[in-house]
Amino acid sequence: MIVSPVLFFAAACALLLFMILSAIRIGFGPTVADRVVGLDTINTMVVTVMVVLGAAYEQVVFVDVAIIYALLSFVGTLYIARYLEGGL
Repeated sequence: MIVSPVLFFAAACALLLFMILSAIRIGFGPTVADRVVGLDTINTMVVTVMVVLGAAYEQVVFVDVAIIYALLSFVGTLYIARYLEGGL
């Protein structure tokens, strides 16, 4: 099935809007944990945008970069969580 590229870019624009809302959450979060969750949400949406754009451009390299970025984001979130718990 052939999907119009406009749909891919509409999905990417919607995800960018959600990233802006998450950035607002980072700015106004009452606790540090709220800010960490907002940052992790933005990281997840960046990965999703990379996969959507990779499908739109039919380039596998976007998906490869998205996988590496997701792994680094996960490790970074674990590091921040451990720091907040006082384990470092």
